[in-house]
Amino acid sequence: MNGTEVLRVVDAIHRDKGIDKEIVFTGIEAAIHSAARKHYGEEREIVVRIDRQNGEVSASIDENPLDSDELGHLLGRIAAQTAKQVMIQKIREAERDAIYDEFLEMRSHLVNGVVTRTDHGVTSVNLGKIEAILPRSEQIPGESHRVSDRVRAVVLDVRKAGSRVKVVLSRTHPDLVRRLFEVEIPEVSDRIIEVRSLAREAGYRSKVAVSCYDTNIDAVGACVGVRGSRIKTIVDELDGERIDIVRWNDSLQILIPNAMQPAEVEDVILCPMLGRVIVLVRDDQLSLAIGKKGQNVRLASKLVGWDIEVMTQDELDDQLERSVGAFGQIEGVTDDLAESLVSQGFFSFDDLSVIEPDHLQELSGLTPEACEIIVDQAEVESEKEEAETERRKAIEREARRVEKEAAQLDAMTGSSLPDGTPVAPQPVTAPSKEPEETEASTSEGESAVESETEPDSEEESSDETEIKNSEAEVASAPEADGEDGSEEASEQDSPGNS
Repeated sequence: MNGTEVLRVVDAIHRDKGIDKEIVFTGIEAAIHSAARKHYGEEREIVVRIDRQNGEVSASIDENPLDSDELGHLLGRIAAQTAKQVMIQKIREAERDAIYDEFLEMRSHLVNGVVTRTDHGVTSVNLGKIEAILPRSEQIPGESHRVSDRVRAVVLDVRKAGSRVKVVLSRTHPDLVRRLFEVEIPEVSDRIIEVRSLAREAGYRSKVAVSCYDTNIDAVGACVGVRGSRIKTIVDELDGERIDIVRWNDSLQILIPNAMQPAEVEDVILCPMLGRVIVLVRDDQLSLAIGKKGQNVRLASKLVGWDIEVMTQDELDDQLERSVGAFGQIEGVTDDLAESLVSQGFFSFDDLSVIEPDHLQELSGLTPEACEIIVDQAEVESEKEEAETERRKAIEREARRVEKEAAQLDAMTGSSLPDGTPVAPQPVTAPSKEPEETEASTSEGESAVESETEPDSEEESSDETEIKNSEAEVASAPEADGEDGSEEASEQDSPGNS
């Protein structure tokens, strides 16, 4: 192997595999070194070098250089096979490292691929150089993929798995919405419009806060597009997921009402010590502000980075009154201190148990020892409330379990429930085969007798009718005579009496 061949091999591997030339040179040196140790023995000191300019190979054993003939004999058939295996291994490792580094830089970036197969919900996607996986947990709820479908997703994780590189994709990560905005909206990709914050519940709803450095451009309108053309493309890619685009503002007093849209906010109360925001709304806006299963307020909280608690004015007044009364029961807490704590957003013992003693000292002016006592008492009360809450939940779970078992038992037995639930109809028990056969035979015998006696039935019925009529006339005659005789006797007795 002369220098020209070495340079040609190195250059070919560099172009085909995308591996750095230095890595290839190192691999060839390691291969020749391995072959020399196998030939001369493990105890010999062997040094192999390749000139990076002309590709000439030089080797020395125990600081004695090898001439070209010995080097050629070293790289014989068997040694060349060993060197080839080592080179292949080094090249594969270098190729794996190159792919790993490439996709590691693409984390949270958008990639396009083709579905190759699906197995138990796990989808394999061909990205060209490597086959990535899209787990079921990272797929949008309700969507399905078929072979040959094109998929857009973000790179979630890259890790080495033996001699391979494992790339995990995601379609539920919030960065997917961000990357789709960059692809579909030119102003976002040109950094004229910036996506300042994003909150997402994949498959259901997302909130995106945008701002624009150019005051002449409407950031929200540019993202929506003419008749919603731009945002519709993103919604279709996300399988119909709803997207709310709100205007970003550095002031929380303005940003939070924007984030709570479509609900109308009456007032915003900030509680910096707890990182909490109290949002006041009207009674008719309360359900809209909270959203379905708390979705709207939850996304708004993620968007602004503060805990948001939605209340009406009446609910806030009741909460303030209860909190002041509860804090007043703690030893060392005056009415003024209780009102001051409540004004800072401390509504429960759990809130008070996490306050820093320094902050409590600033609010109350008490000594550090007194502040620590108050915090300890609040922690004890918080644990009591938590235990009571867990007890109530356990009772409710047990009641639901008993009710469920009772309903199942009622469905099986058809018994009525104590609350007046209608009773299920009892199933009719089918008679056994023997009575059925007996009844069938009896009915067949009766029908046979009736069929045999049917021709004389009319004559017998007429004779029976005549006999009954004659008996009736005979029976009625004495009764008629008795009646007449009694009348005559009464007529005869009447003159004598008179």
